[in-house]
Amino acid sequence: MLPTDLAGWLAYVERQHPQAIALGLERVARVRDVLRERSGLALPMPIFIVGGTNGKGSTCAMLEAILGAAGFAVGCYTSPHLLRYNERVRVNGRPVDDARLAEAFAKVEAARGDTPLTYFEFGTLAAAVIFAESALDALALEVGMGGRLDAVNVFEPDCAIVTSVGLDHMEYLGDTREKIGWEKAHIFRPGKPAICGDPEPPASMLDHAAQIGADLQLIGRDFGFEAQDGQWQYRGVNARRSGLPYPALRGARQLANASVVLAALDALRERLPISAQAVREGLLAVALPGRFQVLPGRPMVILDVAHNPQAAEVLAENLDRVDNSVDSHSRGRTIAVFGMLADKDIAGVVDVLRGSVDRWHVATLGSMRGARADAVAAIVAREQPWAEILRFESPRAAYSAARAVAGLDDKILIFGSFLTVADVLSAIVEGKADH
Repeated sequence: MLPTDLAGWLAYVERQHPQAIALGLERVARVRDVLRERSGLALPMPIFIVGGTNGKGSTCAMLEAILGAAGFAVGCYTSPHLLRYNERVRVNGRPVDDARLAEAFAKVEAARGDTPLTYFEFGTLAAAVIFAESALDALALEVGMGGRLDAVNVFEPDCAIVTSVGLDHMEYLGDTREKIGWEKAHIFRPGKPAICGDPEPPASMLDHAAQIGADLQLIGRDFGFEAQDGQWQYRGVNARRSGLPYPALRGARQLANASVVLAALDALRERLPISAQAVREGLLAVALPGRFQVLPGRPMVILDVAHNPQAAEVLAENLDRVDNSVDSHSRGRTIAVFGMLADKDIAGVVDVLRGSVDRWHVATLGSMRGARADAVAAIVAREQPWAEILRFESPRAAYSAARAVAGLDDKILIFGSFLTVADVLSAIVEGKADH
């Protein structure tokens, strides 16, 4: 008997493929085609597909916010979620409700027959069903992993974005930036705008774009930004925008992400005209939990889903900016609540942040892929032998202990995985932890 509610469907779809990750487009394309034949699945609106190692979520959020401020009806698909699955599928900035998601899952199930789909593939097709039924003007679709064989790549982008290229998911994408860049470049399309926000794009990405005839635009060459006192300026192929407010998202990389967004919107300006006022409103309104998110109050509590060395470098830079903004006499310790997946580069992340953290509260993640606290603590001890390291059974337990010892001038940094941030956020929302 098939499920009737969203919780039941999520449990059901998780069991429909023997592997959590199984890259490939054949199965997803087959079910997509059945949905087209049976229910007229069509996505005629302009589509932005957003890939990259880091910065995808921020870029999608800014696209969504600016397009929404311009009066367009926008669908946005991202992953993973923090607290509720509904966060992954948004229409006009709002997560869709349980009933609509359950109905979409049922339609995918009816179309797939005996074709096995992974959790992500099932969700991607369900999102497409919802967007096709929503009378939207534009879509922003975030790649889950890589690009070439990711489920999102069965849909045709009008503009493809690669935000950055770093070492992550190496067991699936390759162990060099050249291999990973080649995988990501396959979301580009012949003759279509291809926006790259990596300041040093791999040659493999440049070569693939040239081979297929994509309209490649590179940050620093074709578009870019200039930070000014209290505002910034964008320059692009077809436009310049001055007096722009800093994005509401915190972090040193957000101007680069915002520049990528403006380059992408500029590339589709004839179909999606955006006023200067809409750009300003969107930048000021954009919100995305878990990306250098600072909770109100003292001690300062920072949530960041950084889970690879490239993201950790940005996090370290952001922490330095915070420290440099306060008087040295009132600068406290940084206490890290830290948990990661076992298949990630834990040592690489710790090495980047070794000079930024004074005390480590290491937590076991409650996931099949989660690293145990003892194993993570051993890595931290090897990379930073002078540090104080404590072990905890969960991120929320580690956070509660950090709150108990933190002074008002200290910072509590929760990072290492979406699961780490989600567990602490859940505890706060449930009232089981202070904030």
